[in-house]
Amino acid sequence: MSHTHDASCGPDPAAFLRKLADWGMKGGPMPGAFGPQGRARRGDTRAAILKVLAEQPMHGYQIIQELGQRSGGVWRPSAGSVYPTLQLLADEGLIVAEESSGKKVFSLTDAGKQAVEDLAETDAPWDVAAAFGDFSGILALREAGGRLASAVMQVGHAGDKAKVDAAVEILNGARKQIYTLLAED
Repeated sequence: MSHTHDASCGPDPAAFLRKLADWGMKGGPMPGAFGPQGRARRGDTRAAILKVLAEQPMHGYQIIQELGQRSGGVWRPSAGSVYPTLQLLADEGLIVAEESSGKKVFSLTDAGKQAVEDLAETDAPWDVAAAFGDFSGILALREAGGRLASAVMQVGHAGDKAKVDAAVEILNGARKQIYTLLAED
């Protein structure tokens, strides 16, 4: 049995994933797949940084927060991708860093402004995410699932068979209750 989406029944998840693939992102519309520490090719992170710096100078943490906010939390690059990209952009002469209140604040050079103009025809990652709807519910479920998985792993590592058996029973009950929610539609 197959199910297809058309314009009358909301966003098409497959189209969303295809669009993200165009940007070089991996996974689906949830953190962990490409979420809080979103995974994008360096060129995509580069383009996103240039686009936000075109609006105002920012320090690295602000850039990470801004990208996360603009994508509704769907894509937020890690510090491990943003800071090396900032260094690369500085090496290329597209941005400069100035000290302000003990933080490096980055702004575009004239060459950086030209690079942003060259990117004008491309969609930004946050626009891609916004075009396919609100994923805040999915994100909240994913975060709750992550916290649950952490608790389950702690029980498993404790090695107490009775606690493991009890946890399995609780999880099976929770799964049934969640499917009951779907059956209510």
